[in-house]
Amino acid sequence: MDFDAYERELWAGRVSAYERGFARLTAYLVGPLLEAAGVADGTRTLDVGTGPGIVSAAAVGRGAAVTAVDADAGMAEAARRNVPEADVRVAVLPDVPFADGSFDAVVGNFVINHVGDPGAALVRLRRVLRPGGRLAVSCWAMPGSGALGLVREAIDRAGVPWPEDVPVPPFMEHGEPAAFRRLVAGAGFANVAVEEVTWEHVVDPDEWWELGALARVGSNGVVVGRQDAATVARIKAEYDEVVARYPERDGGVALPAHALLASGAA
Repeated sequence: MDFDAYERELWAGRVSAYERGFARLTAYLVGPLLEAAGVADGTRTLDVGTGPGIVSAAAVGRGAAVTAVDADAGMAEAARRNVPEADVRVAVLPDVPFADGSFDAVVGNFVINHVGDPGAALVRLRRVLRPGGRLAVSCWAMPGSGALGLVREAIDRAGVPWPEDVPVPPFMEHGEPAAFRRLVAGAGFANVAVEEVTWEHVVDPDEWWELGALARVGSNGVVVGRQDAATVARIKAEYDEVVARYPERDGGVALPAHALLASGAA
């Protein structure tokens, strides 16, 4: 199975779990993303990989005219429900079904790392920007750690091999500042800047286990979901040991998150 087909299968039916879990983690970058793209009152904005519409809702709140796309029909439906002011459509990157120069800003929060050919997707996104329009896209810093890598670390500590049929994201090689900058500049964007962003995500550790492992959200959840009960219990025991390293805060644990935010002009 190629990576894009794998991603479609991976996210199908995961809207509710994603909204309760990883969507809250990624929400930290929504404000910086919109700032980097210059989204303001009247800005014609395309939100790619909108998921349940968190970025779109914030852009509408700034007075932007928002169009949004997501590869998953369930996510698109959630975005329509959550952001009725936005024009939400289903589209799978690198397909960007809009005319040249349609938008003043294009934003994508943690979506470029979910496409099979990130360079081709960025070229298509530049096409739909007007000359001088702005792009802002975020991705996880690689390798993932803290909030992002907690379940994967537990899987590795438990000695569970990574399945050969679960593909490595093609974006993996771009998840550091210099490589991310080269990727965006190589797609034709000018004045490319990459900012490293860190924050703490406070969660209930048992809820994070449920949403990141048992709910089959993301590849870690797929791997855990394939194991027998004894192996799942062994992974959970390792998870509990890893979680204990992090400080308690506000009734939960504070997990570090590390991401990259790239911006540039068409």
